[in-house]
Amino acid sequence: MSKSKSDAGGFSFLDVLFSWALCTLVLQGLAVGQQPAVGQIRTLDLGSECRLDVLYLPPGEFMMGSTAKERAWATGIEGGATPGTERESYEGEARLTKIRQGFWMARTEVSVAQFRRFAEDTGYLTDAERPGGKTQCFNPEWKGYRLTTSVVHPWEPMAGKSWRDPNWQFPQQEDFPVVCVSWADARAFCRWLNDREQAAGRLPEGLEYRLPTDAEWEYACRGGRPRANFWWGDELEEGVGRLNISAIDLLPDRNRTWPLARATWSDGFAFVSPVDHYGELGRNGFGLADMCGGVWEVVLDHFDPKGGHEEPFFAKENYRPVCRGGNYFDVPGNARCAVRLGLMGPHYSDSRDGFRICLGRKIAVPAVP
Repeated sequence: MSKSKSDAGGFSFLDVLFSWALCTLVLQGLAVGQQPAVGQIRTLDLGSECRLDVLYLPPGEFMMGSTAKERAWATGIEGGATPGTERESYEGEARLTKIRQGFWMARTEVSVAQFRRFAEDTGYLTDAERPGGKTQCFNPEWKGYRLTTSVVHPWEPMAGKSWRDPNWQFPQQEDFPVVCVSWADARAFCRWLNDREQAAGRLPEGLEYRLPTDAEWEYACRGGRPRANFWWGDELEEGVGRLNISAIDLLPDRNRTWPLARATWSDGFAFVSPVDHYGELGRNGFGLADMCGGVWEVVLDHFDPKGGHEEPFFAKENYRPVCRGGNYFDVPGNARCAVRLGLMGPHYSDSRDGFRICLGRKIAVPAVP
């Protein structure tokens, strides 16, 4: 259909309609291409009035790993980590690392309530719940390390324990971070999220819910700081009221604290604390809670003892997932942003270990036994 100008030199109704439609398409295109604001929240409705928030983190760069000075502090009197071991070398020397694509990170570790929704909806049994399954839990009969005689560790493999009952000496709470779940269990939770959001038409194209990569996790933990021991800075004392680690808190039904180096204040919990318990003070520059301390967080990568990678790293054998961030039992030196360890395997679980999910670019993960 041809367009014709009016006698007055203006445009016809069709011209106006065409221009309006073109402008609308352009604006829609700009809206689609716009980068979300830092900290913008997406709320996932998991059903049964259970929700999960993820926050947007922009592309950026940071110094991944740690410096010699930082490692010296971590193994010193205040840090309390064991000196003379390989543990600190796993962090790698501080090096510039880039996060080239923005992603969304859960504000907190996945909670008991959120994992329960998954288990109820799917009937999923964790590795610890399956026949022959075990998980590492605290033994309440433990009296101490007895380091001058025979070393006795407080965590032992236990059958019949799981995320439903991590052998706490107090009631399990729905707002605790879920623990006693493996890397394989965490990935199953992510698959459920993807299936649920895809079916509802809410899964953004080209993105997926998954575990964060090693680099994404450390970038998120630092909260916008290029480098520091903790997300708030280098001084441990500035962590008062921000995190749950080994501190001046008596163990249940005892008159003693954890026997290793500890923070010099009470964080309110000898064991696990509820997610986001410390509120705004416990959130970093990106608005993420409990990134240091709390529970170890399993990430997508397999463990490379030489340090983390900018791109996801997957081993061809000896599949040991990386865990990050320290836990409620850990000394201060093990709750730094750079700390990383390798779990025993993809089906291993522990009452100090949980996970946090993200929404990011799709990553192909090799199948593991």
